[in-house]
Amino acid sequence: MDPQTPFLPASDPAQPRPRSSSRLRPVFVGQNGIRAGWRLLIFLAIYAALVTIQSLIAPRLGQYGTSNVLMPGPVAWAQGLGFVYIMIAAAVMARIERREISDYGLPLRLALRKNFWLGALLGFLSISGPLLAIFALHGFRITGLAIHGATILTATLAWAGTCVIIGLCEESVFRGYPLFTLNTGIGFWPAAILMSALFGLAHMLNPGETLTGVLVVVLFGLLLCLFIRRSGDMWIAVGFHAGYDWGLTFFYGVHDSGFAPYHNLFNSQFSGPAWLTGGSPGPEASTFTFIALVTVGILFSLRYREVWYRPEATAKLDRHSVPANEP
Repeated sequence: MDPQTPFLPASDPAQPRPRSSSRLRPVFVGQNGIRAGWRLLIFLAIYAALVTIQSLIAPRLGQYGTSNVLMPGPVAWAQGLGFVYIMIAAAVMARIERREISDYGLPLRLALRKNFWLGALLGFLSISGPLLAIFALHGFRITGLAIHGATILTATLAWAGTCVIIGLCEESVFRGYPLFTLNTGIGFWPAAILMSALFGLAHMLNPGETLTGVLVVVLFGLLLCLFIRRSGDMWIAVGFHAGYDWGLTFFYGVHDSGFAPYHNLFNSQFSGPAWLTGGSPGPEASTFTFIALVTVGILFSLRYREVWYRPEATAKLDRHSVPANEP
């Protein structure tokens, strides 16, 4: 043996060699477990599998119908199915992540309580204000009742229930588990911007939608993210979504993202340029709706300054702990 060569001990056959999988582990697993992107993909795969199974077994089960008219029954059924599928996927992820399903933004103990009704009032006012402004400029008027008698009560309740279901479904899709998980990976506002952009893109499929309408929908999504950020859960956002849609579709009887209402309370007419009335998507694409949403966001952020929504924290959020200030 060359005296200059150090002694190299023979490898122990009983000692396991490093596996190639260990090199890939950092790609899939971080310091907080499975990385956010992979968790989101698993969640989406579960949801897609449920939708695919349903479409194979009962293709028409989750459809709104064949026309561009919003009817409370078909809408509630389709959105309700979507909400169930989202909750099943979230329950599976909660099991994987060893969390409670309520951690993703919908604690059952807070359902339909103060924050929900606050959101519902803000949502109704956020569409009533723009319509009042359009009326003042002679671009909108109510021409009379569209329904009468007992139908008023049944339609009011049907649309109220339907709009709550819409709020639960769409908030869970765009601001439930996906927002929670992306927040742990890229931070809250980047995640909020991404999910709000996807929310807007989803509305591009609606009949008569315009670029202006989509931009207002994106702003709508960002406002709902602000509600979640400052309140700690999705109940204000769900209430706002429900109150906004109920006022838009049922109470005032105007187009909602290009869809015409059915069994609405009032008949309404618009006249004037698209910047005023919103054009084909309806008044949500009006300049005044943009102004109303910005105003609500500013007032809300001034009233609710603390940050209660912090999924990035390793410990579960204690609602009675000291809140953080918005950066």
